[in-house]
Amino acid sequence: MTEDKIIKQNEAEESRKYIDGYIKRARAAQEEFEKMPQSKVDTAVKVIAKVIHDNAGMLAEMAVMETGMGNVKDKTVKNENKAKIIWNSLKSKPSRGIIERDDKTGITKVAKPMGVVAAITPCTNPIVTPMSNAMFALKCGNAIVITPHHKAIKCSTETVDLMRAELQKIDLPQDLIQILDMQSRENTRTLISSADVVVATGGAGMVKAAYSSGRPALGVGAGNVQCIIDKGYDYKQAVPKIIAGRTFDYGIICSGEQSFICPEEDYENILGEFEKNGAYIVKDEEEAERLRNVLFEEGKPNRHSVGQSPQKIAEMAGISLPEGTRVIVAQAKGTAESDLFGKEKMAPVIAAYKYSTFEEGVEIAEANLSVEGKGHSVAIHSDNIRHIEYAGEKLSVSRFVVNQTCASTAGGSFYNGLAPTNTLGCGSWGHNSISENLDFKHLMNVSRISYFMKDNHVPDREELWG
Repeated sequence: MTEDKIIKQNEAEESRKYIDGYIKRARAAQEEFEKMPQSKVDTAVKVIAKVIHDNAGMLAEMAVMETGMGNVKDKTVKNENKAKIIWNSLKSKPSRGIIERDDKTGITKVAKPMGVVAAITPCTNPIVTPMSNAMFALKCGNAIVITPHHKAIKCSTETVDLMRAELQKIDLPQDLIQILDMQSRENTRTLISSADVVVATGGAGMVKAAYSSGRPALGVGAGNVQCIIDKGYDYKQAVPKIIAGRTFDYGIICSGEQSFICPEEDYENILGEFEKNGAYIVKDEEEAERLRNVLFEEGKPNRHSVGQSPQKIAEMAGISLPEGTRVIVAQAKGTAESDLFGKEKMAPVIAAYKYSTFEEGVEIAEANLSVEGKGHSVAIHSDNIRHIEYAGEKLSVSRFVVNQTCASTAGGSFYNGLAPTNTLGCGSWGHNSISENLDFKHLMNVSRISYFMKDNHVPDREELWG
């Protein structure tokens, strides 16, 4: 055996011992928690949401300082709102024991835990992702072990420490929620192959690793939200919502608006409306090319531009911005296959497109999505149900957000019916196992009691084949 192989084998053995400790503690805690009634389970879920809500500002500051991405104001709002929205969604739902009796089918459903959940956390959402995954896991009687991103270990660990302290206050095992204190690729691989189910929120590499772990896995795909403004729609209503979504947390939200596609007859007026709302329109092709080079490196997001302010992006690109600029608008020369502006931009920069017919607008959106973001989300600003449903039938995404700010509502809102979450499944289009928002139900095993239905009608030959 070569020296390299011996080193790798030793590393694997050490990782196995290290992770086995976490799994053993999680299983012991989960076994105790599994005996708890629904009321105790819901109390646990509530207190871990409340502590993140109450420490939203402090955790936001930690996250910005450690990751160098986003801004404290938006992260504070996100921490507060996600805690409120997810708890509101979960608090009244049964998740322990018998959860449903259907007299028509004779099926009684019994909820049971999956066991130990392994959760991969991204550096773009290092606070609310551990919180929401812990809420979903505990709601179903599971324990959870979180592996933090190497750029966000301190803030994610503080998040978990706060939640663990709340569990202790209500006499529940702290080890229902754990976080690795030695983050490495080897330890993450060992963890996800040791747990009972894996939730992967992050880059494509980690999601792929989760699906290759040999365990049931729930992952997400890349975002590239296309925003279509319909003909005749009041663009003065749409533009502020689009800007709010593109600028939120300096553009690192996967559900944030990436391109707006609007009718050509209103194009110049819409650009003017963007300017009125704090946008800088890139009109010089040399400026545009410098901006592309700042945002992308070999076709992928340049890590130095991710989550930076518009002023920082402009400085890097040699662009002089007017005071108070909130977002940079880049007029794309083509769809994502020929112009990088049509791809996901992890900064407050949005691409502009125009169409002659609504159908052409949908085609532009599909062309961009076919390069990146297929399966994720589309925003539509329209009062025309026929057009909305046309887009719904034509575009291969899992959620369509209508007349809302996509960045803050695609992951669930008090004002729509999407499940509140931080993990947005993209279906087979995005190589994911779910095409909906990750919810507590995805971390629940369900047993079905099937009663004999003696009065059920049995069709005769004519009814079947006639």
